[in-house]
Amino acid sequence: EWYNFDALNIGVDHPSRSLSDTFFVESEDSGLVLRTHTSPVQARTMLTRKPPIYVICPGKTFRTDELDATHTPVFHQVEGLAIDEGLTMAHLKGTLDHLAEAMFGPGIVTRLRPAYFPFTEPSAEPDLLCFVCRGDSVGNPDRPCRTCNSEGWIEWGGSGMVNPRVLQACGIDPERYSGFAFGMGVERTVMFRNGVEDMRDLVDGDVRFTDAFGVEA
Repeated sequence: EWYNFDALNIGVDHPSRSLSDTFFVESEDSGLVLRTHTSPVQARTMLTRKPPIYVICPGKTFRTDELDATHTPVFHQVEGLAIDEGLTMAHLKGTLDHLAEAMFGPGIVTRLRPAYFPFTEPSAEPDLLCFVCRGDSVGNPDRPCRTCNSEGWIEWGGSGMVNPRVLQACGIDPERYSGFAFGMGVERTVMFRNGVEDMRDLVDGDVRFTDAFGVEA
């Protein structure tokens, strides 16, 4: 629980710490939880390495969500963390742009939308310009888009500059170092990129479906 919440500046009264959002391994006061995101990697890495730090970490995460077309209680995320002297939001934006092109191809358009996360400040959610309608479905009832729900943009994940409080909690001097972090869901990325409409298709083990991705049962 300390790595999943406390070290990341997530307060004791934050709703994500409740039984309705988090799997506790034992009793609620045990301090043991199944991680709800890959961001605990940030704390573990900063506590065991000295800057400069550049890591990418894919991992399995758990939340008390019902299994439906867009949610699953067990899913995967990819976490990125960079800690060095002189890092800025420009470095974060450039990194996300390169990642988006690697995942979705050249010419993909991205934007950073202001957001709030306790462990980053400032925080932003990276969006992708819908690669199906290219934004033409916005305000156009004659051309609805199921991929972006006719909003023109697709929410891809979360990101921001590492909160100085998180740096301090992990023994890194925020006066000398800055950093950025980002994370996004693997299943959601596959759904966007490959036109998968139901997340359950990715997890129910049907080989007729997974064969198309080159995944053997």
